[in-house]
Amino acid sequence: MLHGHRIAVVLPAYNAAATLERTHREIPFDIVDDVILIDDASRDATVAVAERLGIHTVRHARNLGYGGNQKTCYRTALDRGADVVVMLHPDYQYAPRLVTAMASMIVSGEYDAVLASRILGNGALKGGMPLYKYVANRGLTLVQNWLMGHKLSEYHSGYRAWSRRVLEALPLDRCSDDFVFDNEMLALAMHQEFRIGEISCPTRYFDDASSINFRRSCIYGLGVLRTSLAYRLHHAGLKADPLFADAPAPVEARP
Repeated sequence: MLHGHRIAVVLPAYNAAATLERTHREIPFDIVDDVILIDDASRDATVAVAERLGIHTVRHARNLGYGGNQKTCYRTALDRGADVVVMLHPDYQYAPRLVTAMASMIVSGEYDAVLASRILGNGALKGGMPLYKYVANRGLTLVQNWLMGHKLSEYHSGYRAWSRRVLEALPLDRCSDDFVFDNEMLALAMHQEFRIGEISCPTRYFDDASSINFRRSCIYGLGVLRTSLAYRLHHAGLKADPLFADAPAPVEARP
């Protein structure tokens, strides 16, 4: 626990057997109460490794996609009593030791959600991020900040922490089951005016780290732009979008 708050780490996994143990080893168990792995019908030994490590494991009978996996992650963590949920990819691309800092930012009461940014500082390219992905990340983020009226260093990190309050408020079933889920979830959090913080995070790109190919990256990029434009038009009152329409009103201001 951290100052009386129950902390859960969720691991959305697909073919993560080669990197899971390294990721698990660096999770700060002095403050983490629960580790949950959702296996999206992996074809390798991910489930066997998770069970050997004593991780609470749920296996999808069929592949539900990246977003579908996360929906199960968050539902399971809430059902198991989490107050703060940190979503960490089990491919060892992000630094698990930052869980403490991310959870602390939420427990402090200053933030409702925290993103671990690969762009703050100089870690992205030094960590091996392909140049085309770095350029695309910076370009998309620039456009998104303009369309959505925020000022984040990046919208595309797969390392995120959420308060229970956020997860209970967001209608996540409206979000995609594919990779654009992350951006749709973030847009919903902005729509409800939750407070979003960032922390600098080193990243590692290597053979066993998961990464989508160029074609899927292009599809993802178009989906991100569509979400951002829909947000702008909805908030300008020009075109209602089903993702935001009839969503709960913005949360009350916290003291």
